[in-house]
Amino acid sequence: MSYPGYPPTGYPPFPGYPPAGQESSFPPPGQYPYPSGFPPVGGGAYPPAPSSSYPGAGGYPAPGGYPAPGGYPGAPPPGGAPAYPGGQGFGTPPGGAGLSGYPQPPSQSYGVGPAQVPLPGGFPGGQMPSQYPGGQAPYPSQPAAMTQGVQGTVQPAANFDAMRDAEILRKAMKGFGTDEQAIVDVVANRSSDQRQKIKAAFKTMYGKDLIKDLKSELSGNMEELILALFMPSTYYDAWSLRNAMKGAGTQERVLIEILCTRTNQEIREIVRCYQSEFGRDLEKDIRSDTSGHFERLLVSMCQGNRDENQNVNHQLAQEDAQRLYQAGEGRLGTDESCFNMILATRSFPQLKATVEAYSRVANRDLLSSVAREFSGSVESGLKTILQCALNRPAFFAERLYYSMKGAGTDDSTLVRIVVTRSEIDLVQIKQMFSQMYQKTLGTMIASDTSGDYRKLLLAIVGQ
Repeated sequence: MSYPGYPPTGYPPFPGYPPAGQESSFPPPGQYPYPSGFPPVGGGAYPPAPSSSYPGAGGYPAPGGYPAPGGYPGAPPPGGAPAYPGGQGFGTPPGGAGLSGYPQPPSQSYGVGPAQVPLPGGFPGGQMPSQYPGGQAPYPSQPAAMTQGVQGTVQPAANFDAMRDAEILRKAMKGFGTDEQAIVDVVANRSSDQRQKIKAAFKTMYGKDLIKDLKSELSGNMEELILALFMPSTYYDAWSLRNAMKGAGTQERVLIEILCTRTNQEIREIVRCYQSEFGRDLEKDIRSDTSGHFERLLVSMCQGNRDENQNVNHQLAQEDAQRLYQAGEGRLGTDESCFNMILATRSFPQLKATVEAYSRVANRDLLSSVAREFSGSVESGLKTILQCALNRPAFFAERLYYSMKGAGTDDSTLVRIVVTRSEIDLVQIKQMFSQMYQKTLGTMIASDTSGDYRKLLLAIVGQ
């Protein structure tokens, strides 16, 4: 029997194997480093269901089936970090097999070797069942190719005319009162590049600064949201970092959210912009505002030198998993520098493979090991990197959820994520939000905000 896409590319070849012309055939047992009897004959579920009746003790949430309605169990811990079950990260699959419990993104297919995790939406009624005995959904294999389709809710406007838009904004602000609806209609339906052109056209046509005019007409959250939308994306990230470290205290979650999730190119541009706009060295500011292992992690992130090769080296993932186990669970105390080195340098697809290998090596989920070995900001930073490797949209969906959950709203986080992801992957973030919390992002924004601020947020989210 042949298994398409098996073995995965990048796995070291076996001497004299496979025979010429039979490359796709399945290797005999013992020649591939996966549990024996995998995949099972006849394409049954793997790993096999435990003998206890469903739901069994230790029932492991299927990818996408967590969290339960109402979000994560327990309130978020102080500092805004999300609470995970038992404070230990995501649950461990029985026997350590299978994927991490972190939900898998829509329109992506990820595999552990030849076995594939079914996509959300491929189930009857489009809803992934919340649990399966054995930890993985018993669903047919999918092709081994991993597709990375992400999209934003904001697209560049067709037939764009910067001067016409500048005129609309001028009229909306002129005279008594302000026509906020006209501002919402223009701002929410233009890309960031187009907004920069409107700003330039406004100055050319009226000899005035559009941002200053808007600031004088708006206030509060609406003002913050409009200003964020008119900042070039790199400048907005640099401005957010500066704001997080300015004055007394440091907003560690903002530093983590930006530095641990951006691409190399984005980070290098942020570092340059921070220097040119604020006349300051980002790394130096981080060193003076943070300390210890958290400082080292952020300094590593600032370099923008993560490997970005999309090919996965399974042997390296196995070795890294072993190293991480020996640096944490497998010893007394923790070798923090080993975690820093692997999580700061490996590509996100490579880290995903390492998470999968770790659950086999350690019989525990890597996220829960990080929670046991670290605490505070460095724990949040390391978890953020792992969560982005597993599913970046789910990480941002979770941050949005906790910005609105409970009394009050963390408007700065809400604005920052909606604006920065609006042209990248907000469509996927919305899908993950619905899947994780059984309510839409738009519904939660509508119940947590009001007035023109609500209108503009919902227009960007595409509600």
